[in-house]
Amino acid sequence: MVKFSDPTLDPVFAALADATRRQVLERLGDGALSVTELAQPHAMSLTGFMKHLAVLEAAGLVSRTKEGRVVRVELTAGPMQAAAGWIARYEAFWNPRLDALGRYLYHQEEVNPSWPAPDRSTRSAPRSGSSGTTRSPRTKSGPPGPSRKR
Repeated sequence: MVKFSDPTLDPVFAALADATRRQVLERLGDGALSVTELAQPHAMSLTGFMKHLAVLEAAGLVSRTKEGRVVRVELTAGPMQAAAGWIARYEAFWNPRLDALGRYLYHQEEVNPSWPAPDRSTRSAPRSGSSGTTRSPRTKSGPPGPSRKR
């Protein structure tokens, strides 16, 4: 199997794969914040949060500056632009194919309407044509016994 890797895009996509890191980047879109401000909404230790920042920094998505005792984090969007360009190239490849598939399926539905249109108003399972009822299977075990007190 051939593995394609791009030394600049691999860390970016790896960093974007985590929801916490995506939330951090979204918050940084409004401007630089301190590490404490960034970590505050996440239910994790500061040490755990710093590992997320290290991944973002290694991917080149954020940069840190220290002002006295406060470490501020700022978004650097260059690597995301490269990732967006890579995605856009494949979007141009897939969109015409997906559009053609949609046209084909629409045409098939028009030509051969053998399947009834699904009724999306109900969520229940389809009913059988039989008027009989089926009993639920008997359970092999009896009622629960007394519980142990500790």
